[in-house]
Amino acid sequence: MAPAWVTIKATPHSDASDALVALDAATVAVLRAWRKAQVTERLEWGPAWTDTGRVFTREDGTAVPGQWVSVRFETLAFRAGLPPVRFHDLRHGAASLFKAAGVDTKHISAMLGHARTSFTDDVYVTLFPDVAREAAERAAAVVRPQTS
Repeated sequence: MAPAWVTIKATPHSDASDALVALDAATVAVLRAWRKAQVTERLEWGPAWTDTGRVFTREDGTAVPGQWVSVRFETLAFRAGLPPVRFHDLRHGAASLFKAAGVDTKHISAMLGHARTSFTDDVYVTLFPDVAREAAERAAAVVRPQTS
């Protein structure tokens, strides 16, 4: 097994893991701005630029070590006053946010590359308290006598 700081490029675990990821317009705008900045860096470095084909690189185009990304994320989360969270936990957070937004678990499972929706619900989705309260109110409204 390779050390955590070595990036291993491999084929996806399953066909479901090799999927497109839908992004919202604001995220697309941020990524386009990043791409413009990266093109500028590429021009500044000229032939010394390393073309890795990656989206996120160092200013010379070389790969950013995965371990550095995780440590940097944890540092920024700590500075922002967030509870301890690992970079991988963002997958869990995304699944929970999609569920809170009313997205069907089948879609969330496909997005995460999970074969079973039960795995997504059991392991990845956390129900937010506000969503639980809203669901309770909607359920109560079904049986509550209507007043006019």
